[in-house]
Amino acid sequence: MGGTGFFGAIAPIRYEGPKSANPLAFRSYDHDKLVLGKRMEDHLRAAICYWHSFAYTGLDQFGGATFLRPWFGDDMASARLKADVAFEMFDILGFPFFTFHDRDIAPEGASLAQSNRNVREIADVFARKLETRKVKLLWGTANLFGARRFMAGAATNPDPDVFAYAAAQVKNAIDVTHQLGGANYVLWGGREGYETLLNTDLKRELAQLGRFLKLVVEYKHKIGFKGVILIEPKPQEPTKHQYDFDVATVYGFLKANGLENEVKVNIEVGHAVLAHHSFEHEVSLAAALGVLGSVDANRNDYQSGWDTDQFPNNAPELSLALHAILKAGGLGAGGFNFDARARRQSFEPIDLIYAHIGGIDTLARALVAAAAMIEDGALDRFLAERYAGWDRGEGAEILAGRRGLAEMAARVERDNLDPQPSSGRQEYLENLVNRYL
Repeated sequence: MGGTGFFGAIAPIRYEGPKSANPLAFRSYDHDKLVLGKRMEDHLRAAICYWHSFAYTGLDQFGGATFLRPWFGDDMASARLKADVAFEMFDILGFPFFTFHDRDIAPEGASLAQSNRNVREIADVFARKLETRKVKLLWGTANLFGARRFMAGAATNPDPDVFAYAAAQVKNAIDVTHQLGGANYVLWGGREGYETLLNTDLKRELAQLGRFLKLVVEYKHKIGFKGVILIEPKPQEPTKHQYDFDVATVYGFLKANGLENEVKVNIEVGHAVLAHHSFEHEVSLAAALGVLGSVDANRNDYQSGWDTDQFPNNAPELSLALHAILKAGGLGAGGFNFDARARRQSFEPIDLIYAHIGGIDTLARALVAAAAMIEDGALDRFLAERYAGWDRGEGAEILAGRRGLAEMAARVERDNLDPQPSSGRQEYLENLVNRYL
């Protein structure tokens, strides 16, 4: 393709259909295909993440780096080369969006002022590249977990100077996201939690976290940023007790701080699993609570007890989540961000391309299956019939607040009610879902 030459002669990936044996082609992802009257690309709004694709070295808990990238370094020349390679990959894959942390795109300097200048300099490089490409920024965020100063959290740190430092870093990241036309801004509370209550004032830290989030929302409105503020639920890792454990926990926090109409959630498949939920549960709950914002597309190794960030390859698993997303009206300004990394043994440039092709093809298959479920309507009809009693008669009166405990008790005794259960038909419904796959 020219440019840096990192990807050699790999041409832009095209859709060739399900019969294609070409590993450098989409078999299911046809971006212009209409699904429920909307382009597949507009449903999925797929994004390439900067950190796993261009900052991950192949390091794991038990082994060193396996990826030898020419841009790995702490200088601005390396950061500019990284940007050139990243946009070459954006061109090859043709995804409509990308995402980044501030520390992914530029090295940390001797001071926050220098670090922020570095980020703004690379943001200017991005801005020039975006002028001639269709790719856009889905969201930006700040790395408030990697540096030593954040070992006890950022917003929840016992030192108010660390809180202020984090606020200054986030301000710069929001400014850059706004400059680049980002559709969202994400807060990932990597170390917003605690290991032990012996050294933690939990009530105080929750108040600090609430104040920090309010400052972010206030600043968003001050600068006229139209994007959505997102929180990413994250259990267990890296701290034992995370304040943003799952969707329900985050929603309770938002309600307690009066922010439920200002902030939504970015849900990751792997994080849902670590919270002992299914992905479709977290998506469905977020939709029911009105806070569904965006999604990180990946998967965990179910035999491992940590967040392995593998590319999605399980269409049946994703189809139920996409069914919930479609029923909720879609992701709006959000999208499917590939928060996934190639395995440490998959170290060649072409492996990055293979990984994203497989991931987006899996999502495309799941999307088509989810749309078929909706068009057929069998699942909806079953649910409507199962809960029909709440739409009329006494059920509707109860929900409307027109029946108290005494009135219900009197009716049960007067009419000698003896309600009998009806089957939940789980096996039938599981069989039904498999028909669409």
